[in-house]
Amino acid sequence: MASRVTVNDEVIKVFNYVKVRKSTQQEIKKKRKKPVLFCSNDYKNQIMVEEAKQILVGDTGDTVEDPYTSSVKLLPLNDCRYALYDATYETKESKKEDLVFIFWAPDCAPLKSKMIYASSNDAIKKKCTGMKHKWQVKGLGDIKDHSVLGETLGGNVVVSLEGRPL
Repeated sequence: MASRVTVNDEVIKVFNYVKVRKSTQQEIKKKRKKPVLFCSNDYKNQIMVEEAKQILVGDTGDTVEDPYTSSVKLLPLNDCRYALYDATYETKESKKEDLVFIFWAPDCAPLKSKMIYASSNDAIKKKCTGMKHKWQVKGLGDIKDHSVLGETLGGNVVVSLEGRPL
């Protein structure tokens, strides 16, 4: 199903900023966004960056929670969202970083919201090219455990996610 929902230029700008993460300067690395949430505007005709729904890599250093757990807590329990998650993980061979596009559509979200997000899913994917992993999630049970994201990233070859063993 196609929609007339457009993608705000700020979404593309944030996506490109997250995608280019090769800096060696520590201060620039700390300002890199770990998760970013995207939502529809009040008129349901544009996807935009959800302000204050992001975590910077520098904010996760000495906290009790890891970035993944903190990111999951940003998701609304009763509505849909798109999220971009910058996953840091380790396989049996090497350390890796990949972007994961998450389509968050909890079972208890309103039907209209699910329809709008599902129909505009292609629009955001076309604008934000280069996402290696796409993951549709239907509730906290599907996303709470780190190992589920590990499976999405590479199955049984992933041995740790965000520094936590799987």
